[in-house]
Amino acid sequence: MTENDPIAALERRVRELEDRLALLQILASYGPGVDSGAATATAELWTEDGTYDTDLVTMAGRTAIADMVTSDRHHQLIEDGSAHLQGIPHIQVTGDTAVVTAYSQLVLRNRDSDSYRIWRTGVNRWEFIRTAEGWKATHRINRQLDGSVEARDLLGTAVNGTPSADRQISD
Repeated sequence: MTENDPIAALERRVRELEDRLALLQILASYGPGVDSGAATATAELWTEDGTYDTDLVTMAGRTAIADMVTSDRHHQLIEDGSAHLQGIPHIQVTGDTAVVTAYSQLVLRNRDSDSYRIWRTGVNRWEFIRTAEGWKATHRINRQLDGSVEARDLLGTAVNGTPSADRQISD
């Protein structure tokens, strides 16, 4: 097949669409996984040595990620009523690697009023690699949208390819 072969071009486009759909499915699986306490299914979204870096702790490896899901603190969130929501992501696929950037919110039920509140709103940068089992996360960084430069840089890098903004924002 040549570069101008319409069948080859169509195959490339279909593969890109399939890649994007698979990555969307992973992001869509995270919330139901952690909110149902499915530790193994959640941990298997990552490679064996994948990392999840939050504001509070960095989890290294599937075991550490599964331990987070089974922790007492996390189970209290589940028992109270929680929803880990992902926004529509920005997806960049380059061969066998991908970077996905998305907003996230953690919504919690207020036991006293049976209402809900947004507890945390953040930005997430997921880094993926294509494996024999499909796409797996190698690294996820989650930063709260609290006005910090680091959170803004994650967003800027997704849309600009660089953390710098056109207009400098003072801290």
